[in-house]
Amino acid sequence: MTGTGPLISLEGKVALVTGGGGGIGRAAALSLAGAGADVAVIDVVPERCDEVVALVEGMGRRALGISGNVMDVEAVTAAVETTAAHFGRFDVLVNNAGGVTWRPFAELKPRNWQRHIDMNLTSNLAATSAAIPHMIAAGGGSIIAVTSIEASRAAPGYAVYAACKAGINNLTRTLALELAEHGIRVNAIAPDSTATPGMNGVFDGSADPARWPAPSPERQETIRRRIPLGRQGTAGECGDLIAFLASPLASYITGTIIPIDGGTWAGGGWIRDRAGKWVLPPDLSPAN
Repeated sequence: MTGTGPLISLEGKVALVTGGGGGIGRAAALSLAGAGADVAVIDVVPERCDEVVALVEGMGRRALGISGNVMDVEAVTAAVETTAAHFGRFDVLVNNAGGVTWRPFAELKPRNWQRHIDMNLTSNLAATSAAIPHMIAAGGGSIIAVTSIEASRAAPGYAVYAACKAGINNLTRTLALELAEHGIRVNAIAPDSTATPGMNGVFDGSADPARWPAPSPERQETIRRRIPLGRQGTAGECGDLIAFLASPLASYITGTIIPIDGGTWAGGGWIRDRAGKWVLPPDLSPAN
């Protein structure tokens, strides 16, 4: 994302990215800044906020880091208000914050449900609700959620997470209709396996990809067989798609959920066997 060229330019725009300190959120902040936007990020890890602020400012854009937990509605609302007050306007909201832990639903307790809901869905509702009045006052804006392909298929072990993401998909489509008259576009991206700190077991400290451990050969082989393009996605690819959706290039796009998954959703369960042939399990012989 170079930010050059009149259509992709986000010059004069202000964006807030929730969970913006690492992974897709960090990449979104950098892609938006690369297109000319000033960027605020809220993240629970202060060190990561500081890293993103330094990177954005190094690109010649204004930046604001806000340390806060997105599971706290008041903190999310305050982040929106602080961003608007600090920069004098509010144009782009990226609802990126989220997280998941694998566990069968029967083993979950109400506190586990609530944690998933607060992190993945309520944070989205809170930020969006706070941002809408500022966007209406500005004559328009762009809201982009990071959902998942798990919102559109069964996800054993991730039931509450997937339900939250499915809710975000429907919220995206519904708000696209409700807010169209105000010039506010609402879209979502739906990644699958993407190289992020969490996917690499890095939950604290720096989110610099250079510090992540390399995937094991077994993990790389699984990715090659399951994803049609044969590799994990990168956070940067997601960030660039977010910047595109925020830009004039996407001025006639609203109410969409765009898979960015290397073809996994299109695969519908088909995988490569060890010889590279596409098969549909359970058509797996020992040689497969």
